[in-house]
Amino acid sequence: MSHLTGTRVSTFNESFLNENEHDSNAVLMELDKGLRSAKQGIQCEAIVRFPRLFEKYPFPILINSSFIKLAEFFVSGSNLLRFWVLRVCQQSENHLDKILNIDNFVRRIFMVMHSNDPVARALLLRTLGAVSRVIPEKQQVHHAIRRALDSHDTVEVEAAIYASSCFAAQSSSFAISMCAKISDMIESLQVPVPMKLLLIPVLRHMHHDANTAALVSKLCLDLLPKYPAQSFVVAIIDTLTQLSARTLVGVPGQLDVLLNFMQDLRTPVRIQVLRSFNELAGKQSVHAWPKPAIGELIVKFDACTNAQEQFLFLSILLKLSECPLTCQQLLREHRAALLRVCLECISKLDDYTTATQAMAVLSALAAFGLKRRDNQINVDDILHMVNLHMEGLLLCTARRADCTRDLRRVLAYGIRITQANAEFGSDFIEMVTNTLGDNVQYPPANSELICEALVGLCEHFQLRKYAFATSEGLNVPEAMDTDEPAPPKVNPMLSRLPLILCKLNKLIDMETPEAGEQQLRTVEILSALVLQSTMGCYLPQKVVNCFEKCLERLNCWTLYRIARTASRYGHHYVAAHIYTKISQMVISDHMHYFLVALSQISQAECILNYGLEYNHMRDNYAPKEAPQPLIPLMRRLEGASNLYQQALASMRACSSPQHPCTFQLEFLKIRAQYLQTLHLAVTVKNAQVIVPPPAIAGSLAQNSRDYLQKFGHVTNQLRKLVKAVKACEETYARLYRSSFDADNVTLEFLEVSEFQCAFFAHIIESICYATPPEPPVFLTTGNHPETRYFASSCQRMEQMQKNLPQEMPKTISNRHLEVIIAQIEIITKTPLCLPRYFFQILQSTQIKLSVSPQPRSSTEPVNVQSGSNLVIKVEGVLQHFSKQQKHFRRVDTVQLSLTSQLITPPPRSTTADMKPPTSDTVTLNQIVKPQRDFLSGSFLLPISSGGHFQVTLETFVIDEHGITWCTGPKSSMMVRVLEDPTKPATTAPSTSQTVGQARRF
Repeated sequence: MSHLTGTRVSTFNESFLNENEHDSNAVLMELDKGLRSAKQGIQCEAIVRFPRLFEKYPFPILINSSFIKLAEFFVSGSNLLRFWVLRVCQQSENHLDKILNIDNFVRRIFMVMHSNDPVARALLLRTLGAVSRVIPEKQQVHHAIRRALDSHDTVEVEAAIYASSCFAAQSSSFAISMCAKISDMIESLQVPVPMKLLLIPVLRHMHHDANTAALVSKLCLDLLPKYPAQSFVVAIIDTLTQLSARTLVGVPGQLDVLLNFMQDLRTPVRIQVLRSFNELAGKQSVHAWPKPAIGELIVKFDACTNAQEQFLFLSILLKLSECPLTCQQLLREHRAALLRVCLECISKLDDYTTATQAMAVLSALAAFGLKRRDNQINVDDILHMVNLHMEGLLLCTARRADCTRDLRRVLAYGIRITQANAEFGSDFIEMVTNTLGDNVQYPPANSELICEALVGLCEHFQLRKYAFATSEGLNVPEAMDTDEPAPPKVNPMLSRLPLILCKLNKLIDMETPEAGEQQLRTVEILSALVLQSTMGCYLPQKVVNCFEKCLERLNCWTLYRIARTASRYGHHYVAAHIYTKISQMVISDHMHYFLVALSQISQAECILNYGLEYNHMRDNYAPKEAPQPLIPLMRRLEGASNLYQQALASMRACSSPQHPCTFQLEFLKIRAQYLQTLHLAVTVKNAQVIVPPPAIAGSLAQNSRDYLQKFGHVTNQLRKLVKAVKACEETYARLYRSSFDADNVTLEFLEVSEFQCAFFAHIIESICYATPPEPPVFLTTGNHPETRYFASSCQRMEQMQKNLPQEMPKTISNRHLEVIIAQIEIITKTPLCLPRYFFQILQSTQIKLSVSPQPRSSTEPVNVQSGSNLVIKVEGVLQHFSKQQKHFRRVDTVQLSLTSQLITPPPRSTTADMKPPTSDTVTLNQIVKPQRDFLSGSFLLPISSGGHFQVTLETFVIDEHGITWCTGPKSSMMVRVLEDPTKPATTAPSTSQTVGQARRF
């Protein structure tokens, strides 16, 4: 039974009830009905559904009542029911601390300890071990585990060992007290050998106290000569390694022990030794390695006799090369030995796994040496060896379907060296593209990997192409300042574009449908590679013809993914061409309007980028170079604004309550608002010619003490333009703060957009104000190709600012406004790379709130007696969904903001009772930290007497970096304050009496 309960499986409860039609109480009642069934099978089915209930409704009241109910079944039920309750406890670790009355739960299930059934007692011990995190210092449980270790039943003793391991990991007092007991049992001759093998891993948790850890280490070292059997040696070495990795003090001694066992003739022992070395080479414990240990380890390489041991040995070296301290030591002191070891492994081409691992070690060392640029570290010999063997390994692993992981390793470390050495990267691009261009039919997975590697290489060189001169990590040679422009940086992928297009055309022209389906992913990646490498360039006719061929051969989903990539890299003509085609082929209204909106966005950007309408470009596409704009700037902005308004209407038509398209709508609103602001700037430029300053402009300027007013109408219009641009900047900032789930590319895009607006406003301010403020600070240069390209356009705007006339005193002339028009040309001709979050939501974080008290209906207010405070309790549940292995950002704390505002004031009785107006708005803030995705808070809201109040609760998310995001839900309710019945009502004076006093007879 130990092997059944020792593993934690969470797959048996995936098919749950129809939660969409039930709330938590209804689901709990249905499960309770199953528990009360007379059939044991139905009872078991109800029990195993509890973990899914806890995940969906992690409220403490529900979890507490559920566990109390399960405790009753644990006491009165059979061993089968106890087993499933144990599984529930093991799978609900994240919710155990929400049991409000944990003492009551433990007291109920502990009654089974007095049972005569050893299996029932064993299940109880394992259940106590499963909940050890919330009861680590229960002395009664500690005593029960100690007594169970002396039992004569094997099942109960094994359960006690499992519980001992759980409690030793949580409680330092239990670990210290049980150390002597476990050591006596291990050394006792009466304890069987299999049970000793279960007891030895418990010692790895004895690291809470330095003396106890030293005592346990001495005990394990004494056991090594006493129990030389293979299973004991493996278990003791593993335990000593885990203990040393946690204490760090025993790492040097443990390394000596491992070095001694490297000469052992038993292969499992040597493999365990190498795994222990690998664990001690981690980031936490590698700094505790003594200096001679690395040299002694490399000398022991000859003891590795088979491929698995050599692979593990190279894995240790790879981990050591990831740490800067040990990597520097490897390069300076052990380079010759490392080259010998890696050459020996690479030369064995019958084992590609070990050969690629050796290549990974060489690549990591070369990348570190190239980035350090230290005169004492020269890696030319390592680079020479990498160049000699990289192509051979690439060709050998690319042709075999069982070497996909090895090929991934070769390509990944080739990209890593490329990031440190651009010259190697150019050769590596040529090598990989030649491999792709061969007339060899590679396995689909390997072809996909090669294409993905090319995309990674292209991304690196695109970042270098659009890098700022002051960017870190670029080796910019010192040169004399001249007026000549810097030589343009070229992506070497462009020279390989014909070969890539040839491969893409071959894949599209494949006649076999099955082969075409297998290569669809490769077609998408190659299309992304072509679009990324030509970002910022005009697409030649051959490239456009290739994508038009895709329209005839590929399915709609693949075409949409290609068009989405084109939108993300600013090729809006191709995107509009594909969106227009596939929007006529979908059957869903929502998808149709979404594709129509994307088509309208792309057509608007075509007008801005090329000065031509999409229909004209489709009929008269220039073969090589971009045509001259036919539409003037004013009409370009008008046409693009109109198309964006149409796209906004189409996007509203495709949104639904399930898919509200909030980010897309806000993004389109800001873009349309920004284009209208630029249109206003062009209008100001045109109006300067026809609206000269009035005759009284000089006197107005003298009276207002603003001498720039003497230039008349243009000064006020430019200042209005500054406010409009700053409004766009604030809107981008609000959209940034509300995009908690957005990917890093999208956030960088919004940040650069905000800076562009701020800098454009600063340029206008420097023209129309005598003392403009300081220019905004550029906080990011972009870590992705599309954002780096966008940021480079902002750098061109900074360079153009130098063309502003420097005059004292200031004037506003035609030259100033020409600079503004030139800035607008840069803004409009820079292709808009739509952010990824516009198309894909890779992470979703939702907060569901429950606020009490709640009114009986949505139209009724909550009644509160006069003179009393309103207690508002807030409970919430965090729900995380992510398609990636790692979240972009996580919720650390949640800020609850409660605002009470007087809507209807109480009636005033007399003018004598009038008091000076006071602020009737109360704002309360509270920061709560979620516990296992559950949060709770409470407010005591003071309310003045009489009237109706609107109480609004708003939620803000604070991530692990302390940044506040305005993404939480917002709820509001009406509160009516009842008048105090004991207070005498004041009567208003009679109207007739007032009138009578005013009359005179």
